[in-house]
Amino acid sequence: MTDRLITSLTNDTVKNVRALHMRKEREATGQFLAEGLKFIGEALDQQRAPRLLMVGEDARPHPILERARESTRAAGGEVVVVTHAILEKISRRDNPQTVLGVFDQVYTPLSAIEPATAPAWVALEQVRDPGNLGTIIRTADAAGCGGVILIGDCVDPFSVEAVRATMGSVFAVAIARATPAEFIAWRQMWPGSVIGTRLDATIGHHDAAIAYPALILMGNEQAGLTDALAEACDVNVKIPMRGRADSLNLAVATGIMVYAVTDKA
Repeated sequence: MTDRLITSLTNDTVKNVRALHMRKEREATGQFLAEGLKFIGEALDQQRAPRLLMVGEDARPHPILERARESTRAAGGEVVVVTHAILEKISRRDNPQTVLGVFDQVYTPLSAIEPATAPAWVALEQVRDPGNLGTIIRTADAAGCGGVILIGDCVDPFSVEAVRATMGSVFAVAIARATPAEFIAWRQMWPGSVIGTRLDATIGHHDAAIAYPALILMGNEQAGLTDALAEACDVNVKIPMRGRADSLNLAVATGIMVYAVTDKA
């Protein structure tokens, strides 16, 4: 089958894909943009075929690319070939990836989460930085966590910046959303420990008794956990600050907590 060739920067398909940089367009379409063969390969490994596969005219032959072409067509999607200028316009980079994919967003309902399928899960309250969120999703995947739950007004996990920071783990980790009230009600049925992190906690992050599966709850980059969410935890712990710095980057702190918890599982 011959791929459709697009050379015009004003083509409607190009406009629609480029618009996925905007949250309102992602929410309206339920789709998001992923760039590069690594991301495409990770998606295919998770049985997630692109709705649209956009291939640069100078892309070199590669087994993942051919597999992506076949999978996209088999799933009813479209494969198009585009110019380097179009890739630059869509990616907003001078040196863009030669392959882009448009995928459907997938959220896991809270009711569908099965806690016992992983030793730990991560919940984030009002995370605001897409790089932090993407890195946390990647770290959760690396540590074998079951998924990431977003509480309250969080940054979009399917923004281009967040997706880039996941390095493909956005396809491997369950992502759920909840209001604070929904989370607190759902948390009552959690079979293991719910562990919060607070600077004013008195228990060190290595010292808490943990029942598995564990649910690790992290707060906002600036304000930390709200009192309501901290009170919903079985225990709140702190990561010791031994130098002059009085806090850690959220993604770094989450990584420390995730491995401290999963290493004891």
